[in-house]
Amino acid sequence: MTTITRIDPGSRMSQAVIHNETIYLAGQVGVPGESAAAQTATILSNIDNLLKKAGSDKTKILQTTIWLASMDDFQEMNTVWDAWVDLKNPPTRACGEAKLATPDYLVEIIIVAAL
Repeated sequence: MTTITRIDPGSRMSQAVIHNETIYLAGQVGVPGESAAAQTATILSNIDNLLKKAGSDKTKILQTTIWLASMDDFQEMNTVWDAWVDLKNPPTRACGEAKLATPDYLVEIIIVAAL
């Protein structure tokens, strides 16, 4: 029997789902209207908390997808990311520009990690 664990489920989505020793996080966003750096810091804190709830941590991140509302915020986001990421265990990563849910969101980060 396949076991699926849902963390912080809501009516539309769960914040994280665990299946076969893999954790899938929903796209995480920061506080609308804050700077890209502030949103990134909030997002990374949320990721740390969700991974902890799942029984993992950032050293076990496998893949990261980062969406920016504007690539003009790439360096600002990277400054926060570079200070946070585990340099001994960096994940794969893709970053692109996309229209996010509202114009007040500048950054969204999606994570896949191992338990």
